[in-house]
Amino acid sequence: MKNILLPTDFSDNARNAIEYALQFFKNELCTFHLLNVQKVSKYTTDDLMAAPANTSIHQSVISDAKKKLEDLVEELKETYPNESYTFDAINDYDIFIDAIRQTVKSKNIDIIVMGTNGATGATEVVFGSNTLNVIRKIDCPTIVIPQGYTYKDPKNILYAIDYWDHFNAENIDPLMSTLLKYTSTLRILKIKEDDTVTVADFDDKKHMNSFFKEIKPTFHSISNVPTALAINSFVQIMDMDMTAIFIQKETFLDRFFKGSETSKISYGTKVPLLIMHS
Repeated sequence: MKNILLPTDFSDNARNAIEYALQFFKNELCTFHLLNVQKVSKYTTDDLMAAPANTSIHQSVISDAKKKLEDLVEELKETYPNESYTFDAINDYDIFIDAIRQTVKSKNIDIIVMGTNGATGATEVVFGSNTLNVIRKIDCPTIVIPQGYTYKDPKNILYAIDYWDHFNAENIDPLMSTLLKYTSTLRILKIKEDDTVTVADFDDKKHMNSFFKEIKPTFHSISNVPTALAINSFVQIMDMDMTAIFIQKETFLDRFFKGSETSKISYGTKVPLLIMHS
């Protein structure tokens, strides 16, 4: 039984991520925990005036969010009647990242699936602040779905690695299980942003070949190209269906999402992004 967390704010972006998850985990025994987080303090005087006279704004917000989530769960049950899915509706009124952290722990979440949330700042061209906070602060595998992405089985997967990272088989099960389920091809790309060291081969290629022996991956390397540009280009040229990264160092994460200080090129995801943590 897999426990999957699906944060939702009832937006089209969140709904698209939910639909992706329900198709991605088809033919598996799963519980989907749909989480909606509301901050009552964000509501305005106009909202307060619109609430019924005998109802507090707090009660009104709670009631409205609960009804929306219950309706969404019922709709999903009707849409996927033949799958071994159960649904759990969770309403929370906490800070978003705290609600995610508590739910991951209390529900033994195996993986989070969420949307990109759109742009919210100069350094978050594609990824919203909620998504970036989950990636940075929550130690749980996460699949991030681009806005408007149409589901397709992840038959071709890119595994992008920083030049200085050494392969570690721990916590990589989300990638391996996806590869095996979808009999996917795997391309491993090792990236170095400058040319001080020639990326001629993988120091840990033998280890990776052994670990992925059922997959038979192909290896690629590139140097003197910004991380984000290398990944963006590879995904487009090689027609990848998913990108996977394993976060070992904060600096790689910064280059990946924000671009290096010299390039200022940020990652613009066109395909789902699987993020794993060391």
